[in-house]
Amino acid sequence: MTKMIAPSAIRGQLIAEDLVSFGGRGGDTQFLAPDPMKIVGRLPLRNPGDMRSLYALKIDEIIDYLVELGKALDLSKNEFMQEALDHSYAVTDLTPPILKWQYSLIDHFLSRDMVRDYIEVPIGIRYVEGWQKTTLSDGRVVSIRAMGARALHIVAGNSPITSIISVARNALTRSDAIIKSPSNDPFTALAVARSMIKMAPDHPVTKHLSVAYWKGGSEEFEHKLYQPKNLEKIIAWGGFASVKHVTRYIQPGLELISLDPKRSATIIGRQTFLDEATMRDAALRAATDVGASNQTGCSSARVILVESGTDEEGFSRLRRLGEMIYEAMLKLPGNLSTKPKRFDPELRNDIQALRSAADFYEVIGGREDEGAIILSKLDEVVDFYPRLSGRVANLVPIEDVVADAPRFVNAYTQTIGIYPESLKLALRDELPLFGAQRFVTLGYAMTANPGLPQDAIEPTRRMVKWIVDESCAVETCAPLWKQDAA
Repeated sequence: MTKMIAPSAIRGQLIAEDLVSFGGRGGDTQFLAPDPMKIVGRLPLRNPGDMRSLYALKIDEIIDYLVELGKALDLSKNEFMQEALDHSYAVTDLTPPILKWQYSLIDHFLSRDMVRDYIEVPIGIRYVEGWQKTTLSDGRVVSIRAMGARALHIVAGNSPITSIISVARNALTRSDAIIKSPSNDPFTALAVARSMIKMAPDHPVTKHLSVAYWKGGSEEFEHKLYQPKNLEKIIAWGGFASVKHVTRYIQPGLELISLDPKRSATIIGRQTFLDEATMRDAALRAATDVGASNQTGCSSARVILVESGTDEEGFSRLRRLGEMIYEAMLKLPGNLSTKPKRFDPELRNDIQALRSAADFYEVIGGREDEGAIILSKLDEVVDFYPRLSGRVANLVPIEDVVADAPRFVNAYTQTIGIYPESLKLALRDELPLFGAQRFVTLGYAMTANPGLPQDAIEPTRRMVKWIVDESCAVETCAPLWKQDAA
């Protein structure tokens, strides 16, 4: 049994003492990290006034820092990132080619234009740089500014990029961050923090980042940390369990920003069946949305609604499209998609059971845990659709997209990939009423720009505190003491 070390990084200092053993997500791997109870008192920023050092920096200086960090995280040169990647193979659900490819994307997510989008799009740099003045209709003159907060980021482990995004958002909002590493990726955020310490140990951005691991749900530890005197915001990317146990600590002065688990979908219109070339184009795009990162993302496609018709001829079209998607999925580049590292045994049994229900379902592939396409013969999803994973998608035939799609959408529906593009115009004002949160060109579901809203909220906008300064002149803003008595 392999044991690896995941020290804590607390505001520019590396802590590798009082190590205790934790189990990785894989079940057969352990790693060592500092005893959480020994470091809990060191994690909070005791004096919020220490954040003044961040306000001595211009946003352009913070952007420069993040761009330099992106270059320093180059996998070919950075020993901390190399070690993190090597250790992560044992605990992640991603296969080695996919994980290594995702590490190679880090410099893209810290490129200058991308970093500027992180703050300019959701907030506007002028609001974090200084006070913005305006006059309201009642005569008061107001100045508004977005200021940073003491935050805890509970990052997800299904992609190392979530740690990169959290570091960047924290710096750009001039916040103080504690990052809780997940058990299926306890090394990436730590490697980033170690790189920051090596690159600029005394820089304010370095000094306002801490990374540590503790087991989610550890009540004694979390009760000490999750208090308004220590934190103002908790940004939780995690699964259902990790988000739910955080809610017990939410109270006035401590806000939860929840990026909770979602299930995404695909809608393919009848125009797809005009010719073979169009079908193959749609199939490749759908296969990408299903197979990218082995379907581990919230925006991965799982249920695919197909406007094929529900009669015998319609099912024949559905089957042909399903065969094309399966074929295209198996041919995706190895850095994008592979046979899954682990396949859910319960899901395997569910798929096998469908093979004996030929009147209702047909299964393409799935005999070697490589992924499968489940064809519904009725316009209904499989009962176990929330657990579709490991490159398993359910194609469902429908008669009319506009009339039928709403009943397949709910509050858990994050992303909907749509084909053809023109079909969006018929759906984007209707489906949000039922819960849909993002519409995207088919094939691009698993691409992202962190400057955009996510899960129907603007997380960066909510990370900051919106401060208001109101000036009310008697001549222009009527005072209460001059109001006529009722």
